[in-house]
Amino acid sequence: MAAPCAEMEPAAPPPSPPAPRAAAPGSAGLVCAQGRNLRAVLCQRCGSRVLLPGTATFARRELLLPAMRKKAAAAAAGGGGDVLREHWLVRDMFSFENVGFTRDVGNVKFLVCADCEAGPIGWHCLDDKDSFYVALERVAHE
Repeated sequence: MAAPCAEMEPAAPPPSPPAPRAAAPGSAGLVCAQGRNLRAVLCQRCGSRVLLPGTATFARRELLLPAMRKKAAAAAAGGGGDVLREHWLVRDMFSFENVGFTRDVGNVKFLVCADCEAGPIGWHCLDDKDSFYVALERVAHE
């Protein structure tokens, strides 16, 4: 039987566990030796702080996130999205400085900036209460 959140993930081998010491091209200079974020994570659009340094772990997992666009454009374009592979994994929702959650989409909630509602910047499966993924490509770092 397939996992309830499997419909949001592209067909691929099982997700790999977090890879703390293997920095990928997109994560160079962002990950410390312990695999945590060296810099603060910010909203690309408004600069609002999403995570403080040291509060998330680098993880590789293929996740399908809807494309980032304004609500009117998204409604007109229909589906579509991006398969993203590099994420910050947050284990406690109270570690976030500033994040909002969408309504349930199946068994998933998407993460957005709580100030400007840009997103989705991340993904959370309701079956796993302790895993919140923030896509490196969808956020800025300082």
